[in-house]
Amino acid sequence: MRIDLASATAVLERTPRTLRTLLTNLPEPLERGNEGGESWSPYDILGHLIHGERTDWIPRMRIILEHGESQTFEPFDRFAQFEESRGKGLDDLLAEFEAQRTRSLTALGAFDLQPADFEKTGRHPELGAVTLGELLATWAVHDLSHISQTARVMARQLDTEVGPWRAYLPILAGRPTD
Repeated sequence: MRIDLASATAVLERTPRTLRTLLTNLPEPLERGNEGGESWSPYDILGHLIHGERTDWIPRMRIILEHGESQTFEPFDRFAQFEESRGKGLDDLLAEFEAQRTRSLTALGAFDLQPADFEKTGRHPELGAVTLGELLATWAVHDLSHISQTARVMARQLDTEVGPWRAYLPILAGRPTD
């Protein structure tokens, strides 16, 4: 399927509501629990999404539309949320994400993108040439990936409590869902 702005936007518009529904009024273990080691909690994931809204998607689209490949994207700091979210509550992060996403979608609409725009290229610091269409599709899939990750991390907090039903729960068994 060729990138369809309406499909990508449909995902992008729903992500803040989905996360608000999933994360509002969670007990602390579900909000801050992770999968061990340096893995991320739902709180960390939300901070990461906020950082991406400010520094990644729309700024990179602007670079593609205004400079093409002559200006390489700034590298994305995948761990900036640990400092940027410090001291903020989950409700604060949810409100910040909603506001940032609203600004991003307004900016996206203001571009008045046409089909030919999706073929325009920019330069990623690691991947090389990428198209605006690929960037837009990645933005939507990135959202879905982190929604899935959030659900998985929350499920893992209840891993030992499910007992023998674990065999029927692909989210805990590390296999694709049926």
